[in-house]
Amino acid sequence: MPLDPDVQDQLRRVLTSMELLLPRPVEKIDWRRCHAANWRRHSFAGYLEPVASVEGIQLSDLLGIEEQKRVVESNTRQFLAGYPANNVLLWGTRGTGKSSLVRALLRAYAADGLRIIQVDKDDLVSLPAIVDQVSGQPYRFILFSDDVSFEVGESSYKMLKSALDGSVYAPPENVLIYVTSNRRHLVPEFETDNLGAVLVKNELHHGEAVEEKISLSGRFGIWVGFHAFSQDEYVAVARQWVAKLCEKMGAELAWDRKAVEAAVAWSHQKGDRSGRIAYQFASHWVGQSLLRSAEPAIG
Repeated sequence: MPLDPDVQDQLRRVLTSMELLLPRPVEKIDWRRCHAANWRRHSFAGYLEPVASVEGIQLSDLLGIEEQKRVVESNTRQFLAGYPANNVLLWGTRGTGKSSLVRALLRAYAADGLRIIQVDKDDLVSLPAIVDQVSGQPYRFILFSDDVSFEVGESSYKMLKSALDGSVYAPPENVLIYVTSNRRHLVPEFETDNLGAVLVKNELHHGEAVEEKISLSGRFGIWVGFHAFSQDEYVAVARQWVAKLCEKMGAELAWDRKAVEAAVAWSHQKGDRSGRIAYQFASHWVGQSLLRSAEPAIG
């Protein structure tokens, strides 16, 4: 018996609505060719989306953070070799190279089996689903979440805490978690948090509010701090970037007092001294200088 036309229309609308809730069909990632992916959440599910190209920055391009590079690279090499290694929290001033360092590791070690999956902070609740898709793969995966900051009690906060602790849910041995944050403890800290601190046998013990806030960051095996440069460090990095860009362009520019003063003025204008600011200045200075030298020829 044929369905009533009105019923057919209703069924079509229901099916159309259901299709919108379902994730689009995606092919299984070939990790031999794909070195990085993003986790995309869709309604109640999610999927891994291959990243066609990754930022071409190299470890040698990251200037002024030699000790931070050494620590993170060493931990990553341990991981790739199948030795014990730690989850890593990279924290500190914006623009100092935290996320660039993680991406540079991929460029350096993709041939050795390193793969990266970037996960937005709000999607960390999907960690079990993500690692299910890579567990057993003959590659080593860094789950990378950039610029993370939580309010205590968020579902993503609880899931990350559980994954790092391993008490309820633990990633497989071919997965590590690297997180960047401007905050050392990943959560906002207030003056009132210290009101619960007490002295016990002349030792200061944090109150419950502080203990809860540091309980997440404390689960990372390695903390790596990134800090604003001193003026001398900033100028040195700006000079190195000018030299790198000149080499790339096949040009020569003198690094003189005028360049130093311009670099310092640039940092004052930006209100910051970091590797990012030094690179931005170098791009401006080299580009402007080369354009000026080319203008007479154009005329």
